[in-house]
Amino acid sequence: MKKSLLVGLLFSFAASLAFAHGDEQHAKKKFDPAKAEQKEFGIAGDPKKATQTIKVAMGDNMRFTPNEIKVKQGDTVKLMLTNNGKIMHEMVMGTAKELKEHAELMKKFPGMEHEEPHMAHVKPGATGTIVWTFNQPGEFDFICLMAGHFEAGMVGKIKVAGKISAAAGEPAVAMTEGEVKKVDKETGKVTIKHGPIVNLDMPNMTMVFHVKEPAMLDQLKAGDKIKFAADKVNGAYTVMKLETAK
Repeated sequence: MKKSLLVGLLFSFAASLAFAHGDEQHAKKKFDPAKAEQKEFGIAGDPKKATQTIKVAMGDNMRFTPNEIKVKQGDTVKLMLTNNGKIMHEMVMGTAKELKEHAELMKKFPGMEHEEPHMAHVKPGATGTIVWTFNQPGEFDFICLMAGHFEAGMVGKIKVAGKISAAAGEPAVAMTEGEVKKVDKETGKVTIKHGPIVNLDMPNMTMVFHVKEPAMLDQLKAGDKIKFAADKVNGAYTVMKLETAK
């Protein structure tokens, strides 16, 4: 019973996503904003409102070139995907969790097709497009789910830098967790051991930051666990907002 139920659920899930990993290249439907669905990694974009075009090549060496795309929150981007190989390739965008689940499902049901605005299926020598509005900050992924391609390393990363509101000065990005290592009120600086800061493309590290307001340092001491948002202001990495972890 459990096995039959699982198979049924998988078929239902596959049907709901309209999978289509076949040999045909499907024409993109005309953009309809009423049908655009918000995803964790953004929403289908209007081609007429694209603010930039990024070219991505796909090859039979099972690589995307480039394999890292950097955009800003709010950008509507037209991805021009050229298949320079002799076999079919595709790009599918999503969160790491979603794409992993998708890849596992394709192992169970190979040969299925799909058509979604965050995907493009491109024949050899042809060019496909994805127009996407990256309205959510964070790090997301894109992969090729043709049989064996993902496993061979045909993957890429999308980094969406969050934006700071110029009017209010409040960050629109997710807060980063950190630990205060040193507070220097005389210089108006704080040393923080922190996790990745997406909008600054900064990895885990320990770094000295300026602070937006000197009074921010009054609530801090070495060893405090905090959440904070930072930006680059006049060339200096600056803490724009922070709160002590409860």
